[in-house]
Amino acid sequence: MRRLAHELQAQGHQVSYQKVAEVLHDLGYRLQANRKTREGAEHPDRDAQFAHLNTTAEAFLAAGDPVISVDTKKKELIGDFKNGGQEWQPKGQTEEVRVHDFPLPGLGRVSPYGVYDLAANAGWVSMGIDHDTAAFAVATIRRWWEHTGRVRYPQAQRLLITADGGGSNGSRLRLWKWELQQLADHTGLTITVCHFPLGTSKWNKIEHRLFSFISQNWRGKPLASYAVILSLIAATTTAGGLTVASELDTHRYPTGVTISDHDLATIQLERDLFHGEWNYTIRPHTA
Repeated sequence: MRRLAHELQAQGHQVSYQKVAEVLHDLGYRLQANRKTREGAEHPDRDAQFAHLNTTAEAFLAAGDPVISVDTKKKELIGDFKNGGQEWQPKGQTEEVRVHDFPLPGLGRVSPYGVYDLAANAGWVSMGIDHDTAAFAVATIRRWWEHTGRVRYPQAQRLLITADGGGSNGSRLRLWKWELQQLADHTGLTITVCHFPLGTSKWNKIEHRLFSFISQNWRGKPLASYAVILSLIAATTTAGGLTVASELDTHRYPTGVTISDHDLATIQLERDLFHGEWNYTIRPHTA
């Protein structure tokens, strides 16, 4: 408005920026910010994939087999940094944090990778200190299975994973499928995967049944150390009975790992007739 007022004044009009604001207001203009609503080009089979995914999940759950939703939460800086949101504090006792968000030596960032068990309404989060790769993603699923899954589902012979189409569990990643084959061989589970189409990650159940509540629980609290962030995640509960376990993963997961055509051919992968790039099953190798 000030710029417009200056331009009008340069043309000889005696007008203030307040008057310009009044005129714009009378004409129906308002100050407005951008709003994120567009998800990009919508795949023609998006809704059909949602239906396929839901039908598959319902069949697994009805049979008593585990169904998990997986994803990586936003990376977080560890240290006395500002964390979004507000919390009730005694008057005049606002917690002081650093002005600049520069990673601290020896702490850096963590990558929270989550597993949400639909039937149990329970979450598992691995806090990785290295790269968010497919190896890290599957290592988290393995940890969930060894610590919780196999105890909760002792008779299970198969597992359904619902995941986004991109990221460390992307549908096109060879390493993701290779690591899932190792998991299948290790556990003896037949693993079925259903991916959400790109641009539809907000529909992944882990987002609104686990990650959203973790974010609410630690709002306004600096994630000062690994111990603090692990305890905040583990303390996340809901009226619906959500429980969450968390563990620090100090292993290294290098980037740039390639899976050769020969290695890829050894994966016992069966693609579904409906969008086999999104829906597929990996069977364990027989002994």
